[in-house]
Amino acid sequence: MKYIVYLLPFISGLTIATQAGVNSQLRFSLNSPLMAAFVSFLVGTVILGALLLVTRQPAVSLAQLRGIELYKFAGGLLGAFFVSAIIITVPKIGSANVFALVIAGQLFMGMLYDHFGLLGFPQNSINWSKVLGALFVISGAYLINKK
Repeated sequence: MKYIVYLLPFISGLTIATQAGVNSQLRFSLNSPLMAAFVSFLVGTVILGALLLVTRQPAVSLAQLRGIELYKFAGGLLGAFFVSAIIITVPKIGSANVFALVIAGQLFMGMLYDHFGLLGFPQNSINWSKVLGALFVISGAYLINKK
């Protein structure tokens, strides 16, 4: 069971690549990348709503919501940007090219967040081996995207 923290991110990566293909096909069916992103989020929202009901999660009060700093609601905005960007770019440059760049960007920001301990991440300083690993990933993204 202790390996689940390693297995879940890997499986998430598999599902994100699949989601990109499915959402790209939805884009062509709806003839609109923004409508495809909206429908995708709508389906996810309905599923999450059903899970909340089935698991009988306590409702959030308006006072709780008002007490939350505004930036903490940006996850939905960032998710909408990500899904929309993927829907737009996958048909143009392909899944492997897009996700090589996505992973390079995630790694870059993840290292910065860890180094400075931002957004609640534990502080974990950048060192030469991490920089070298990141350079390999970024080099791989370049090679994958090279025509």
